[in-house]
Parts: sequence; C-alpha cells; structure tokens
Amino acid sequence: MPRDPATLADILADARVWKLKDASAAPARPVWSTGKSSLDARLPGGGWPTASLIEVLLDHTGLGEVQLFLPALVESQRKEGQDVPWLVWIAPPHEPYAPALAQQGIELGRLLVVRPGSATEALWAAEQALGSGVCAAVLLWLKGTDDRWLRRLKLAAEAGGALGVLFRPERHRFESSPASLRLLMTQGEHEARLDLLKVQGGRPGPVDLGGA
Repeated sequence: MPRDPATLADILADARVWKLKDASAAPARPVWSTGKSSLDARLPGGGWPTASLIEVLLDHTGLGEVQLFLPALVESQRKEGQDVPWLVWIAPPHEPYAPALAQQGIELGRLLVVRPGSATEALWAAEQALGSGVCAAVLLWLKGTDDRWLRRLKLAAEAGGALGVLFRPERHRFESSPASLRLLMTQGEHEARLDLLKVQGGRPGPVDLGGA
C-alpha cells in the first residue's frame, strides 16, 4: 500500500525520530599503559591503542624497543576470569630471554615465538595471529614490506582486537603507512631517542623517556 507523501514528510521532519550521535559517548578503544607517563601523555587515550597497528622504525635493533612494550604485554595477559591471551613474536632478531620475561610478569606458557622461512611467511603468520581473536599482541620484525601488506595487518588487528607492532628499519620512515601510530627510535648520545612521527589524535614530536 503506497504511503501518503505528506505523512512521510511530516514524520521525517519530526525531530523526535532522530537521535544525534554523541561522539563523546562512543566506547573508547582500550589502551595499555606504556609504563612511561611522558609517553602516555602524548598518546590518545593515554597508552598503546589496542586493535591497531603500530610501526616502530629503528636505525638498528637492540635500542630497547621490546622494553618499550613490556608493561603493555604484561597488562594484556592479566584478564581475571578469562583465559590468558597469547603473545606472538614473529622473526625476532634475537632469542627472547625467557627468565627475564618471566621475571617481568610474562606468562611464558602463552608466548609463541615464530621463526618463518621468508618475509611472506612472516606476514602471513602475523595476519593470522592478529585476526585470530585469541592474541593480545603480535610483534613482528621485518626488513621491509609493501603498503598492501601493511593494510592487511591493520585490518587483521582491528578484526581480532589485538595490538600489532611492526619493527622495520629507519629507511622506511618517508614511505606512506596505514599504521595509526608511527615511532622512530634512534641511538642518542647516552640513551635511545624516541620520536612520534604519526599519532592519530595525539601530538607528534620527540618524547623524553628519562622519567617514569
């Protein structure tokens, strides 16, 4: 039965049928503290965003890039009343030192280290882990990849609700990236230097990591 145009127009014009969406009421994406108040203050929500891809660019490995995420990894496994989620490290340049990780609070029984045979296998493993829904965080070390794969990793992280961290060489800093957060770690005179290159909803620039 056709509707009366006048009646339909009256309904559409009635403000009571519309409910404005309050952006502030939208659920915030969970975050995990970095353990550094100076860094938390510069990140939207006050920590590492979950369900997202973070890219860390390094002039060389061993600058403390893993320690930067350890507080978040420990926090991510502390879910009362639920199964402890998995942490997955893919192609790390050095063998993780289990006693030190356990001392920090990492559940080693839920830490999986993957040694893929190629970059393609590493990317595939990361995509599967990120989108699985059972991993809290996936750390991936690569020398390089293309924008298409980065977008796939980002979508997988969003779908699985995991924190994805991609470590790549500093030479990629001027390439475009879909990552919601991009960091640059370089060797300073006395300690590692951290710069926020891209922060959606935050402030880019150098971060002082000297304090807690």
